[in-house]
Amino acid sequence: MELLVLPIVIVALLVVVTLAMAIKVVKQYEQGVLFRFGRLVGSREPGLRFIIPFVDVLHRVSLRIVTMPIQSQGIITRDNVSVDVSAVAYFRVVDAVKSVIAIENVNAAINQIAQTTLRKVVGQHTLDETLSETDRINLDIREILDVATVEWGVEVTLVELKDIQLPDSMKRAMARQAEAEREKRAKIINAEGESLAAAALGDASDIMMDHPLALQLRNLQSLVEIGVDKNTTVVFPAPLMSTIGELGSFLARETAAAGTVTPPPAGRATTGPDPELNGATAAV
Repeated sequence: MELLVLPIVIVALLVVVTLAMAIKVVKQYEQGVLFRFGRLVGSREPGLRFIIPFVDVLHRVSLRIVTMPIQSQGIITRDNVSVDVSAVAYFRVVDAVKSVIAIENVNAAINQIAQTTLRKVVGQHTLDETLSETDRINLDIREILDVATVEWGVEVTLVELKDIQLPDSMKRAMARQAEAEREKRAKIINAEGESLAAAALGDASDIMMDHPLALQLRNLQSLVEIGVDKNTTVVFPAPLMSTIGELGSFLARETAAAGTVTPPPAGRATTGPDPELNGATAAV
């Protein structure tokens, strides 16, 4: 009896091990690729799957998006400036069979081709284009990678430039350029303000020429503004002083004109009613 128990236990263990090897679980985000005696049988959807032990081999391939950093690359731009550019690529497997059969290690292959593509595309642009047109560069890199990886069953969903390192000398030159650009804008804005102010003053002077009283009112307002500070010295605007001078000249002319009037001839009598004499005629 004991001799029969041992073989039964061994057979049971073999059955359990065989079932464990035959049962495979493919997760929801995976897809299985089944090989039988080294030949492709087909793909297997997620769920519980059974294979023949020692005959079938099931490769599970993840279909999730993979984030792959592209290490910094020393690149010389089209205008002969050395920069270090790093990026990040996002891709996912869309055909599990191709990703297993067409290439040995899809992640390593995409990493290498992404580095060479990044160097090629950035090298075709100038430094200013690299800094300002990153969206176009990202799109060019993704299109080139899509063409190369379509045979591997991989789709590159996104490529983004992550960091651009410039030489210190170039940073200083760009800082001087930015400072000069801002100074130019400041001078242009100042000149535009002066032009508008000159135009407004011209309009105001035309109005004052038509209304001289407005100039006097403006002068009086200036005196009021000066008097607010309680200064001991009062400064009269030149137009007000010229007005006072013209007024003095006018009074002098009037006085001279009044002094040159001819008196009446002597002996000539002027008659008229005298109030004290009740209407009698008085001789002068």
